[in-house]
Amino acid sequence: MKKLASFAFQTAMIACLIILNALPAAAQNIDFKKLESVVNAELAETNTPGAALAVVQGERVVFAKGFGAANVETGEPVTAEMLFRIGSMTKTFTALALLGLVEEGKLKLEEPLGNYVKGLNPKLAQITLHQLLAHTSGLRDEGRPYGAHDETALLETVRGWKEDYLFTEPGRIFSYSNLNYALAGAVIEETSGKPFADAMSERVYKPLGMSRATFRPTVAMTYPLAQGHNARGNAKPVVVRPYTDNVPNWAAGYMFASVNDLARFAVAFLNDGKLDGKQAIAAKNIVKASSGSVDIPGLDAVKYGYGLRVEEIRGVAVVSHGGAIPGFGAQIIMSPRHRVAVIVLANKSGARLDKTVETALEMTLPLKVKPETKPPVFLPLTAPQMQSYAGVYRHSPRQFFEIAVQEGKLFLKDEEDLLALENIGENRFLYKRGNSTAMDDLTFVTGADGKPEYLHINGRAFRKGK
Repeated sequence: MKKLASFAFQTAMIACLIILNALPAAAQNIDFKKLESVVNAELAETNTPGAALAVVQGERVVFAKGFGAANVETGEPVTAEMLFRIGSMTKTFTALALLGLVEEGKLKLEEPLGNYVKGLNPKLAQITLHQLLAHTSGLRDEGRPYGAHDETALLETVRGWKEDYLFTEPGRIFSYSNLNYALAGAVIEETSGKPFADAMSERVYKPLGMSRATFRPTVAMTYPLAQGHNARGNAKPVVVRPYTDNVPNWAAGYMFASVNDLARFAVAFLNDGKLDGKQAIAAKNIVKASSGSVDIPGLDAVKYGYGLRVEEIRGVAVVSHGGAIPGFGAQIIMSPRHRVAVIVLANKSGARLDKTVETALEMTLPLKVKPETKPPVFLPLTAPQMQSYAGVYRHSPRQFFEIAVQEGKLFLKDEEDLLALENIGENRFLYKRGNSTAMDDLTFVTGADGKPEYLHINGRAFRKGK
């Protein structure tokens, strides 16, 4: 019996060594219990019912798990296979589908949309595919969560947009807009000759083995599905009803996916497009998507590629995209050099679980020490400087800000609020709302004459009135 026990012990030890050697080196050092405790603590702290988290290293998914409740009314637990709405993370997949059509010679990035989608307003038809994917089209932003359910509505809707959908000329400035990717979806539909959802399934999901990813709610509901929630402060979260849906905006932010689906995508992205021994994504398209195409005003060394934000986090180069839609929040952050990805999906409006993501990144990447937060230094402005900023900055007929000078200070007028602006550098300002201790930022972008031409805030540009 002792010999048998000894043999069983040795066999178990050999098996453990084989498993450890198969894992990436960093994966052996991840304290998954600590990571799980951080997730659970942040869910409680942010009053978020549930989340799913995945960590990818090298060619493997080293962690994938659900936490909390998928529905506060039923108590059903979240699993890694469960579908969530991923919000604007959808743009990454829309961009890759369009780049695939470019690779096949069916599209050219620098050609106007009118070459591919007939019936567009003549001004909109001159926007290029590059400008759509890089958010430099000049289109205003709209993100209506509810709308048409009929899939024919995509082309019907974009063909109805008028010239006033442009707040500035194409190619002038980065301004994040869901309409850019709605139009990209129309290009994919027209060029592929198939409904957008079918084209995405054929061109993206199937090659990646994302077996449950879909845009169609009637398909998503046949799988385990997380319900979206809203919550005010510490009040009990409530289910968002009805479920958000708006076909014309599917390509911008309405994709359903599980964290397992997204982990498969991340494995391919981090390994030159290869997955399960096959080329699931063209390697050149990964390079195109993750190469910074345009600077984002007000953010030092941060660029936007095609469906991806490009930057450094504590000394490590990463590409990422977030997502927020009524009921849900999402993040994916990938380091191509270190072949690491962290993905989080949450079922509360706008929930990002930043502490969870940061902890997972610290466990898997050689991040520099987190810099000490220093209080901002406010710089004085002369009266002529303040007057140069004053004016109305407009994004659409209903979206605008006024910058005003009152009693020797500069203010941002936002509906009923009058918010004092504090200068922290050339054309950069901070302000805070009400009793908030946190300060938000905005940036002015000057024209060729050196005078302020745009106000850039929350990723959107507002053009100064003539």
